[in-house]
Formats: sequence, structure tokens, C-alpha cells
Amino acid sequence: MGETENPPRNGEVAARNADGGAEWSRVQHRTVGASAAQTERARKLRREMTLPEVLLCRELRGKPAGLKLRRQFAVAGYVADFACLDRRLLNEIDGIVHNMGDRPERDQMRDANLIALGWNILRITAADVLKDVAAAVTSIVGYADSFRPLRPSGAPPRSGEDFSGEQS
Repeated sequence: MGETENPPRNGEVAARNADGGAEWSRVQHRTVGASAAQTERARKLRREMTLPEVLLCRELRGKPAGLKLRRQFAVAGYVADFACLDRRLLNEIDGIVHNMGDRPERDQMRDANLIALGWNILRITAADVLKDVAAAVTSIVGYADSFRPLRPSGAPPRSGEDFSGEQS
């Protein structure tokens, strides 16, 4: 690469084009076992969120209790409505369609597959979110608090420091 070329931005890698020059291309965002098609589906669902999802998203955007939640997160062939990666928690907002046909069995199978991969799942009905968004947020925060974060907050320990935080 010549010195006049800009370095790659976050999520880009350099690739040589046919002329031998560098060409930046987007790398697929890191997902948890999701295909490119699932990632594209998640992007589409982010643009077309339901009213309960939009209302909940507005409240969760403020990071209640320090929780960072991603919306419409592609994971293992599925798309979860909200995901807290730090707690391995998936939140599903279930509308009335989840009670029809073979959907309850499909949801049970999906939950079993995701639990087997180490995820925790909290299902909240869309009616409950519409009735009281604050209560839905409180239940998500309360459920998330029952799981220890995967990584401690703050800077990593310095060389020679005890990671457990115990005093010697």
C-alpha cells in the first residue's frame, strides 16, 4: 500500500484489486454463529421494529443499571429482539402470534438450542410492554442482575496484579 492511501476504518480490511492497488472492503460484523443472511435479516428487523420493541428500545437506550443491550441481534441462526452480551441474556418480546399454531413449540425448541449454547432467555409479552414499559425494563434489569457479568467493568488488571481483586 502506498502512503497516500487512507488506513482502514473500523470493520474494514485491505484487499488487493486487479490493478494491485488496495481496496477497502467491509468485514461482516462479528456475530455469534450467524450467517450473512441472518445478519441481513437482523438489519431489516431493526428498521421495521414493532411498537413494543420501539418503546422498550427507547427506555433501554439509557443503559439502565449499566446494562448495554443490542437490538435485533443475530445469534446461532436466530434473531433475538434484545441481547445483553455481557450477561449472555436474550430478551424476546412476544406478540400474540407466539401463541398460535406451532409457534409455541418452535419457541421452545429455539430456547432449548440457545440455552444449550449458554444463553439465558427472558420472554416478555408485547401486551405487558404496552401496558407498562417501565415495569418491563425493571423486569429485564432484575433478571439480568441475577447473572454475573462475563467480564469485570473497568480497565484490565496491570501486569502482576491479582485479577480477583483480593488484597494480599
